[in-house]
Amino acid sequence: MRRILHTVRVRFQPVRAWVRPVRAWVTSAPGTYLWLAALFVTTVALHWMSPDFEEDFLRQRSTNIHELSTDPVRVLIASAFWIDGGTWLPYAVLYTVFHAPAERWLGTARWLAVVVLAHVGATLVSEGVLGWAVHHGHAPLSAVNTLDVGVSYALAGVIAVLTYRIPRPWHLPYLAVVLIFFGTPLIVGRTFTDLGHFAAVLIGLACRPPARDAARRSRGARRNTRTTSGP
Repeated sequence: MRRILHTVRVRFQPVRAWVRPVRAWVTSAPGTYLWLAALFVTTVALHWMSPDFEEDFLRQRSTNIHELSTDPVRVLIASAFWIDGGTWLPYAVLYTVFHAPAERWLGTARWLAVVVLAHVGATLVSEGVLGWAVHHGHAPLSAVNTLDVGVSYALAGVIAVLTYRIPRPWHLPYLAVVLIFFGTPLIVGRTFTDLGHFAAVLIGLACRPPARDAARRSRGARRNTRTTSGP
């Protein structure tokens, strides 16, 4: 029996070698991965719905003009937990690449503040402009019930705030790529979601104070580490 247990331990050692760092990474960004887990559950739920029911269900949780004018707080929260299209895996990659590093750097509270500001602010800007377009006849009246759920505004804001995390001088090329990536669709397509994404980028860039605080804390931690490990 001991020999069997020893064999099992030996065979599982390589698994433990990569499980530990993965677990450490996930626990260092709890907000990111709790949110991602919630998105996984809601995405699975969408796959059990019929197409007609899914559209109606998401529309009731959409941050469109009608729902925002009826119950803004509910839809602003609810819309952040559903993915239109039902594809979760790309978001798992994007959250790991952008949200997790941002949360580890800023801290959960500051990261969440950026997420909320980008999601809410970009939604209000884009829907406000759409409402103006409907009122002046530049968009059809049906646009007040358009489907608008998802987490892309928050993601765009976090991608932008990470500009302050990139070491100099590489932060400038990073910023240029971000502006081109989100600005080009706004110039070419000029949809309300393109406007929302670019507004979220500007909101993320405006979140420099918490980014500056995080950078200051990181420098202080590095100094303490050098002092502790020094002679």
